[in-house]
Parts: sequence; C-alpha cells; structure tokens
Amino acid sequence: MPCEAAPETSVDDLEGDLAGALPGRLPADLRAELIAFRRDLHMHPELGHREFRTTAALRARLEKAGLRPRTLASGTGLICDIGRSRPGASRRPVLAFRADLDALPIPDTKQVPYRSTVPGAAHACGHDVHTTVVLGTGLVLAALAEEGLLPHPVRLIFQPSEEVLPGGALDAIEDGALDGVGRIVAVHCDPKVEVGRIGLRTGPITSACDKLEVALDGPGGHTARPHLTTDLVTAAAKVATEVPALLARRIDTRAGLAVTWGRLEAGHAANVIPQRAELSGTVRCLDIDAWRDAPDLVHAAVDEVAAMHRAKSQITYIRGVPPVVNDGEIAGLLGRAMTARRGAGAVEDTQQSLGGEDFSWYLERVPGAMARLGVRPVGDSKARDLHRGDFDVDEGAIQVGVELFTAAALLDRNQM
Repeated sequence: MPCEAAPETSVDDLEGDLAGALPGRLPADLRAELIAFRRDLHMHPELGHREFRTTAALRARLEKAGLRPRTLASGTGLICDIGRSRPGASRRPVLAFRADLDALPIPDTKQVPYRSTVPGAAHACGHDVHTTVVLGTGLVLAALAEEGLLPHPVRLIFQPSEEVLPGGALDAIEDGALDGVGRIVAVHCDPKVEVGRIGLRTGPITSACDKLEVALDGPGGHTARPHLTTDLVTAAAKVATEVPALLARRIDTRAGLAVTWGRLEAGHAANVIPQRAELSGTVRCLDIDAWRDAPDLVHAAVDEVAAMHRAKSQITYIRGVPPVVNDGEIAGLLGRAMTARRGAGAVEDTQQSLGGEDFSWYLERVPGAMARLGVRPVGDSKARDLHRGDFDVDEGAIQVGVELFTAAALLDRNQM
C-alpha cells in the first residue's frame, strides 16, 4: 500500500519542526478503504468472545499486505508484528498498538446505510473505529517498513471482549500479547471532543469498574399484612438509595467511589409481597487504593442496610478493571505525535472519567497511555454519547487515529 513520504526526511531526523514532514500520512485510496472496512464492521457487530467474522476480516487484510497475524488461543483476536530490528541495533521492547473488537448488546437506532444488521447488537462504543485505526496503522507501517522508514518493530494487538468484565485484555496477555512489548498505546472514541483533536492527560484517565449483584430474601406474603412479612420491595429500594449514601460517608470523597444500579427486580403481582428481590449495578472508583478496599466496604454497607429491614442479603462482587493510569513519558509521545501531524492546537487536556476500560490490565504490566480520539463533527452540538443506540462518529477520525499512531511509531526513541 503506497504511503506519502517526504524524501528529504529520514528516521534519524524526525524530531524538531515536524508538522507536515513525517512520512506515513494516509493515502486517499487507503482512507476510503478503511471507512468502508469500518462500515462493514458496524453492520456486522459481534459480542464479546464471538468476534469470529471480525477476526477473519482482519486476518485476511493483514495477510493481503504480506503480514503474518496470529489468532489468539481463545479463537478471536489477533497479534501481528511489523518490521525488523536494524542490523547491528540492540534488540529492544517494541511499541504496541491495541484495539478492541467487541460490540454491545443494545439495538442500533440510527437511520444510516451502515446500520447494524444484527438484532440487539451495535458498535455503540466505537470499537469498530478503534479496530480500523489499528488496522490502518499496521498497513501504513508495513509499507514504511518495506521502504526502510520504520525505525523499530511494532506490534498490533486486536483484543476481544473488552465489554465483558474483567475484560479480554487478560486473555490476550495470557496468550503472549505483551511478550517483548515495552510500551503500549490506545485510543478511545470521545464524542465530546471534535474530530481532528485528541484529549490527553498524565495519570489516571478512567476509573476502576466492578460489577455488583445483590439478592435479598425473606418471607413474603399478602400486602394487607406487611407486618408479618419481610417487605423486600421496600428493602430493595432502601438498598438502592441508602448504600450509595452510606458509602459516601465511609470513604474520602476524593476517591470518587460510586455505586450505580442498572437493574432492580422484585415481585410479580400488585397484592403480593415477594420472597426475593435482586439488584445489580456497577462500583466505580477514581482511586486505585480505594478500589482495593471497595469490596469490603460495599459488603458491609449492603449487609447493614438489608439487616435494618430484616432481609437476608447475598452479595456477589465481581472484580472488573483498575483505572487506566497514563505514563507521563508515553502520553508525551502521543502529544508530540499529534502535534507533528496537526499542530499543538490539536491536543487538549482531558479529565478523568468514571468509565472503565480493560486497557488498564496492560498498564499494570508495561507503561503506556490512552488518548481520547475526537469523533464529534465540527460544529455539531447533537449529543451522541457512548453506549447509546444512536451513537455514531465523524469518520474523519479514522485518518486522525492512523496518523497519530504512525507518527508515534516514527517518533518513539525510548530505548528502554
């Protein structure tokens, strides 16, 4: 695949005034192909651990470019290395680019030609964009490697099942995704950031996220005689409202510990007090130390509130993911790469969010950074938030992501 390279620029002279000077910009034909590839993924979303079609499409395109991807042992997801160390150069850990493949179990409500064809499934978190960006990065860098313009080998990691706690990152890591890797980067679509820009920060950029399931049991009965029963509907309502309030008084508010419920079920008839009620939700936390203490704190709070209403509680606390904590040096690399492509004004500060991301598992093992990739059309004020059926992106973000990553590969001078 041809790449636009400035002949006067060598990999030994890539620092300095780089805007418009780096090789690896996205050719028009490849840009069009990547948009079509993203739309195909969007029309055929696959849930976690089922990304077989997506994996096959990626493998076919990478092999067409002369690369040798390896499918993960789980059957979905790929690892693909690009480039070789220069003769005489010391072997060093490679820079990895990570994408996630899975969709969400929600219906696509958009009226667009590339709307999901799979009932109840949609790429409502931008993983189709992440995947296409890393594919495009691999195709451009493979062409640069053939021209001798890729200074160091890189790795592409196409990871399954990010949306299923504790995340497919752990499966990829167990299968060797980080073997030989010294640094790792990723992007995540951000509908609050305009296309052509990225959001960056050093330190935590997402929160920890766990899953909480609570079952309440007790003798039910007639609604005419609640005093003879355990009123589980009231007990469940109190757990839903009082547990978050109680936790807010038992931990430093700066830790950002938040319990948010997504499901509450109790009863089947208006005149029957049920014998069981169930709640499920998430526990999110900005601080990693508080995250480690969260299971004990949540258990104690739920038990205390349930006991006040004579309900027996059963708690299932499912560990999810720690916060994504960006390494300052690698966040700086992404900032320099974006500045080289689009100028310093294309990089903006961003805040830590309460969203969870299993990219954090990679950063527990090697330094790395995640950037927020702007996907909001310029001048568009319409809300298209993540995890909604109407979520969509300005597809110009694909080119921005590819050029960000290719610049990072060319500017990466860390010898580790």
